[in-house]
Amino acid sequence: MSRAQALQPPCEAVVRQAIEWSLRLQVHPRDSRLYEQCQRWRGLAAEHERAWQRVQALSGELSEQFAALPATGVAIEALEQSQQRLQRRQALKLLSGVAVLGCAGWFARDLAPLQQWRADYATGIAQRSTFHLADGTSLQLNTDSAVQHDVDERRRSIILTRGEILLDTATSHPTEGRPVLQVHSDHGVFETLAGRFVVRRDELQTRLSVITGEVLVRPLNGRPVQARPGQDYRVSANQAHLVADPDMDASAWIDGLIVTRGMRLHDFLAEVARYRRGRVVCADDIADLRLSGVFRLQDTDKLLAVLPQTLPVRVEYRTRWWVTLRRHA
Repeated sequence: MSRAQALQPPCEAVVRQAIEWSLRLQVHPRDSRLYEQCQRWRGLAAEHERAWQRVQALSGELSEQFAALPATGVAIEALEQSQQRLQRRQALKLLSGVAVLGCAGWFARDLAPLQQWRADYATGIAQRSTFHLADGTSLQLNTDSAVQHDVDERRRSIILTRGEILLDTATSHPTEGRPVLQVHSDHGVFETLAGRFVVRRDELQTRLSVITGEVLVRPLNGRPVQARPGQDYRVSANQAHLVADPDMDASAWIDGLIVTRGMRLHDFLAEVARYRRGRVVCADDIADLRLSGVFRLQDTDKLLAVLPQTLPVRVEYRTRWWVTLRRHA
């Protein structure tokens, strides 16, 4: 299959099938037989898998945006009671490019859903996936992430359009004559022949954490920097800044963990929020409390329930999607 075929959007009938599978799994999340049937459908054709990945990414984005909308009183109760019905409405909107653009405008969020629809690979909220590229590179996507790629014998280019990835280049392949692998973000380009590293795109910067190998960092308007194993950089369009003592293990998410070292509670909750729908915030008077430890991402409600054991805080649920931490009285 050519690259042009691989990038062609799935037909409407296949997208509808992907949506139906997604809805059935939402209604019956513990049905292992249904899950296996869905897996078999996804494996029948590459078009099925593309449709599944893009529907999941868009569905997660729309659900997150809806959950984050302010709601009080009767509106909160309606939010709880109508969630399944709204998920179906949202999924049906994915079938129309006009509807997607309308949702993006309604939620006042750039074109993030449309970006994920155009992506080669994407994940939804709390999803992680691994893909293997034509050159042998392993590409792992963290929660709510999307990439485009152009990888063959002559070119190795990846565009991180959203979220966070870990790349593990194939060291078994000869490097002589091999093109440099380039990862592009809004803030610069990251180049290597062989290595294992994490790239995360945030609104104001791109984060780089090198595990093995070396990565050449080229800010859009700044001087290049050679990043070595064990180093973490924060890259803006103008410069690459070395982080001497990072407060979080950048690659722990691969194992389903958040590992912190003296991390601010405010920043920690922002990290947790990436793995669940809705809002997770704390009162200003506890934002600077520090947190160190290993936290499992499998169940973020259980993760939050652990915090009062180590910090003077209490966890308040306004709804399932709106959680606030306050100082324990």
